[in-house]
Amino acid sequence: MRFDIITLFPELFGPLLTAGITRRAYESALVDVHLHNPRDFASGNYRRVDDRPFGGGPGMVMMAEPLEAALLAIRAQRQDTVPVVLFSPIGAPLHHGAVEQWSRSAGAILLCGRYEGIDQRFIDKYVDQQISLGDFVLSGGEIAAMALLDAVARLQPGVLSDADSHHQDSFNPALDGLLDCPHYTRPEEWSGVPVPPVLMSGHHARIEEWRRAQRLQLTALHRPDILDKARAQGHITAAEERLLHPKD
Repeated sequence: MRFDIITLFPELFGPLLTAGITRRAYESALVDVHLHNPRDFASGNYRRVDDRPFGGGPGMVMMAEPLEAALLAIRAQRQDTVPVVLFSPIGAPLHHGAVEQWSRSAGAILLCGRYEGIDQRFIDKYVDQQISLGDFVLSGGEIAAMALLDAVARLQPGVLSDADSHHQDSFNPALDGLLDCPHYTRPEEWSGVPVPPVLMSGHHARIEEWRRAQRLQLTALHRPDILDKARAQGHITAAEERLLHPKD
């Protein structure tokens, strides 16, 4: 897959593409990332990419012309049809199911806004989809783009050291979409607190029972909405309901 990223700050992506375990995906081009600065497509001596908003108000607005020139150049290189994605507060929140879909896609053209935003005429003409990371505002779309790339990269074959590792992640359908359970490692006792004895037992069925119970309890405590969804899909047994509501 190929992701083309339109950004005024391509240097921000350097550490993402060269550090950490997911760099395997980028170095091998399993996730092929190309960076494009709209300033390179701007006209005039100052290569201006932003201007004051009509109607007044604070800040600057990214201009349509350089963005269009960058987009058309990308499309000429790709010679395929992929969506143009803008990271925006009005977009649908990114979730695991969407990440899985992206991980099986041909990629996209990711547009990273800055300043007060992007000229709405460009959005209306070219943007196919908008994505949000949540109900808060970032300085630009770069961090959101990196979040999508990282989430997609770790699902690619051979990227994680253990191929089945991501199946144990929170939100994964393999765990009925529940939160993951707690994890422990050496030493066996730290700060006066021992590792739960069941994890030292070597009894795999009991260990998995304990982990399932922990996932259920953590999800009920922290994300009851996710538990309700798993319940509606028939993933929670009567015995597990009794575990969650022992006094009922």
